[in-house]
Amino acid sequence: IYWFLKPKNKKPCCIFRKSCSHYVYEKTLNQGFVIGFKALIFRMKNCRYGFEIFKNPISNNIQMMLPDKSVIDECNIAERLLN
Repeated sequence: IYWFLKPKNKKPCCIFRKSCSHYVYEKTLNQGFVIGFKALIFRMKNCRYGFEIFKNPISNNIQMMLPDKSVIDECNIAERLLN
């Protein structure tokens, strides 16, 4: 429903490379409702300001610390935030 109601000209604001709606949809489809619901809760808690992008001094990789203090790798960070 979200994909049909969202204005087409609205710019993406998700901090993750795969949008939250697509991520939750895929998790639900492939792993079931409970896992999909947990994915939704995780994204709702973390897809907002309060993140920090940094270069890991040990691995030299770009990473992001989310508001819940979990860390994701560059391949999961929205490209618009890396430029």
